[in-house]
Amino acid sequence: MRHGLAAGLAALTLVTGCGGPGGQDEPAAGVDGGTTAAEAEATLADLLDEHFEKSLELNPMRATRIGDDRYNDRLAITSSPEYRAAEQALDEEFLARLLEIDRSLLDEQSRLSYDIFRILREQSLEGDHYPSHLQPVNQFRLLTSSFARLGSGASAHPFDTVEDYEDFLSRTDDFVTNVDYTIEAMQKGMQAGIVQPKVLMAKVVPQIESQIVDSAEDSLFWRSVENMPESFSDADRERLTEAYRTAIEEKIIPTYERLNNFIGDSYLAAARDTVGLGDLPDGENWYQYMVKLMTTTDMTPEEVHEVGLSEVARIHGEMRGVMEEVGFEGGLEEFFEFVNTDPQFFYDEPEELIQGYRDMSEHVSTLAKQLFDVEPRTGFEVRRVEPFREQSASGGSYQAGTPDGTRPGIFYANAYNIKARPKWAMESLYLHEAIPGHHFQIALQQENEDIPRFRRFARFTAYSEGWGLYAETLGREIGVYTDPYQYFGALNAELWRAIRLVVDTGIHAKGWTRQDVLDYMYANSAVAPARAISEAERFMAIPGQALAYKIGQLKIREIRDAAEARLGDRFDVVAFHREVLKDGPMPLSMLEAKLSRWVDTQL
Repeated sequence: MRHGLAAGLAALTLVTGCGGPGGQDEPAAGVDGGTTAAEAEATLADLLDEHFEKSLELNPMRATRIGDDRYNDRLAITSSPEYRAAEQALDEEFLARLLEIDRSLLDEQSRLSYDIFRILREQSLEGDHYPSHLQPVNQFRLLTSSFARLGSGASAHPFDTVEDYEDFLSRTDDFVTNVDYTIEAMQKGMQAGIVQPKVLMAKVVPQIESQIVDSAEDSLFWRSVENMPESFSDADRERLTEAYRTAIEEKIIPTYERLNNFIGDSYLAAARDTVGLGDLPDGENWYQYMVKLMTTTDMTPEEVHEVGLSEVARIHGEMRGVMEEVGFEGGLEEFFEFVNTDPQFFYDEPEELIQGYRDMSEHVSTLAKQLFDVEPRTGFEVRRVEPFREQSASGGSYQAGTPDGTRPGIFYANAYNIKARPKWAMESLYLHEAIPGHHFQIALQQENEDIPRFRRFARFTAYSEGWGLYAETLGREIGVYTDPYQYFGALNAELWRAIRLVVDTGIHAKGWTRQDVLDYMYANSAVAPARAISEAERFMAIPGQALAYKIGQLKIREIRDAAEARLGDRFDVVAFHREVLKDGPMPLSMLEAKLSRWVDTQL
């Protein structure tokens, strides 16, 4: 899986068809029996390091994001056939070489690395069967928006030195080329009947148009010029200013115009009225693959759907308990209406919401020490989602910092339509995105020099988003959710993830329409239309991703419950959390097996 739906998903997978903890080791191909354990360990370490280096060269932005500046002067031309062929060849070569290593000679940590690496390669190759590269653009993952953030200085590319500025000018050339290949891929998709839903592409247009301005000074890309370091010489400042003016006006803006015109003149007319992946050629198998990819399980869409319905009913019951606690008279839908409209639950200004999140930081960090004896060194900031993308962005998101601390982790909070952003949702969202959720987990992972580099920067959605949602459920243990409305907010956030199981499978496996999804959301949760529409269209754009949260959280909770049952009074929640986090993300079945072995050592 390479582009479009799969952007950034090459590091997400599931455990199937490989030896691993609790499974059978396969005989190593071509092993003569004379290899020592030390030699096998060294061969694996060298292979993993070599692949990581080659993957950074092939994916320069990945290097930039982790603080490696060697490839800051280029972008991957991800929409080109040559790029897809190179990635496939890399997967095939290193999978074959991995299978030559005798897994039975490896120690436990190396077996984890072996299994995770094998899974990544096999699943990536399986994803190549599905033509996501033919629909590389949607409103949620849009190369023009990510490039605008990059050029504004608000993302991963640094603008600290003259070389940094020159590197971005070079990246601009690659961006132009990539957009041209993107248009070509979309044209091929139109010919094959593999196109995005029309309702999603309508949301793409204003995002692109927001960057089509009259002059360089009006562009988001000009911010890097306005913020040019004072240490630059006058000659460099003048030269770079003119170079950026030329690049913006003669390369960047015309490229945005070219993509926008193609979408408006050709693609929108060819886009489909249906919204589910199941409506595309081989869509049923494609969606089943996405379910496995995102949940790291072998669950069927129908099984996921049923879990969602069950969880929605359970959480509704807990919400009724909150209604009794606050003395609300009326039904659940009336309570939803109350918390969604009463002025006491909303700020008047967007910056009040952002400051509210900032004010939580020190308090929650202190409380978290009750359940955690580790914490990241990487800094952390709260920022508002930029106006040009806030209408289509989720309520909150996390951008990882760099392991060396030069760039902090960032919690982006969406303040679009402030009356759709209730105060009662804030504590749970903070726990999820910041501490002890994504910032905590991802920063600790990236800082962990005891695991191979590919594991320090791998992403498994079911693990990471499962941890984020599990972190939300720790609120009362930590000491937040003391206000019953904040606890309702936590339940509503959990309910939202349960609803995702129902509607994502509804869209992509059961033929639900966009309106079917919205109707179900309104009937079962306290959600304002702005968020409901944004989220519904997100599920259409990235099939299966929404399943990871609840499936991951349920598994982590199940693993914890099993550990508590086996250990009784000897169960130490601090030690449990340390063990869940210390080896980084992995498929859920591997996590379960690892924690089972840990429990054995505690008995």
